[in-house]
Amino acid sequence: MANIGNVWVFIEQEGGNIAEVSLELLCKGRELAGRLGVKTEALLIGDKLGKCVDKLYEYGADTVFLAEDPRLEPFTVQPFAKVIMDLIREYNPNILLFGATMKGRELAPRVASEKLAGLTADCTSLRIDNFDDKVSKKSYTDKLMQIRPAFGGNIIATIVNTWDDPQMVTVREGVMKMDEPMVGRKGELIKVKPALSGVETVVKVIERVREDKDVNLKGAQIIVAGGYGVGSKEGFNLIKQLADALGGEVGASRAAVDAGWIEHDHQVGQTGITVRPKLYIACGISGSIQHRAGMTGGKKIIAINTDPDAPIFAVSHYSIVGDLKTVIPQMIKAFKAKA
Repeated sequence: MANIGNVWVFIEQEGGNIAEVSLELLCKGRELAGRLGVKTEALLIGDKLGKCVDKLYEYGADTVFLAEDPRLEPFTVQPFAKVIMDLIREYNPNILLFGATMKGRELAPRVASEKLAGLTADCTSLRIDNFDDKVSKKSYTDKLMQIRPAFGGNIIATIVNTWDDPQMVTVREGVMKMDEPMVGRKGELIKVKPALSGVETVVKVIERVREDKDVNLKGAQIIVAGGYGVGSKEGFNLIKQLADALGGEVGASRAAVDAGWIEHDHQVGQTGITVRPKLYIACGISGSIQHRAGMTGGKKIIAINTDPDAPIFAVSHYSIVGDLKTVIPQMIKAFKAKA
């Protein structure tokens, strides 16, 4: 059998700081590489990034490919894709992981198209397994199972890429567990001289405009989420009052977002944000499998629902059967009294 290539992770950074999703992917990449018996390797591309290297080792990188050039800052897709393609041709990786971020979603398809490789977007889980292709009647060993929601989140699809390596995916932020860093861990550094021409550097960033989000669900320690059972847009005022009392953020189910009661930035679940707060309070949320997949990592889950058989109670640590319009004011009053 031919040698299996290594597992690569594209590292996103901004202002010299590594994006959290890249650290999550390094930890996952190390797990996948361990299953395959290969190395975990990080692609660090930009300018003046040497200070980031040690952190990548600590989160699981055995090797760091460091490509530094002033023309690689700020990010534009053409030169980054050129650097990655040159490395792929030279080193032949088996798996290449990107974050499902604005950069990852722009860069990964460009690389996949150039390489004529498959690409699965917005994965929520990854594992190594064998695969029997019943159509071609071929068997494959140690393939990457690329798991993601499909058809609007109504089914979970497992996709296998039998095209030419690398097997490429983008992975949603927050869905992979980030391990504690192994302080002092070291690895190999390979410095790469980017072979860029005027063709790759023709696009120049003149101005970058950013709009800060009003909510940070991923970093929230307390989340109070409302579902279709809230009843209306005005009903979310009660959810916000409880969140304010607890010092938390407001989340929502897809049903509430689709109804227009709250913005998509607040959506928790497979088609929204995956969260792991210390406290998650689900109010009027039935608990579809798509929503549960995005919040079951919470350390303590409290569910409020009028239906005693609601699926959300199967994953909650504390279950309250009752009308949220009665229960939430009592919770607010009790908390303020104790505070």
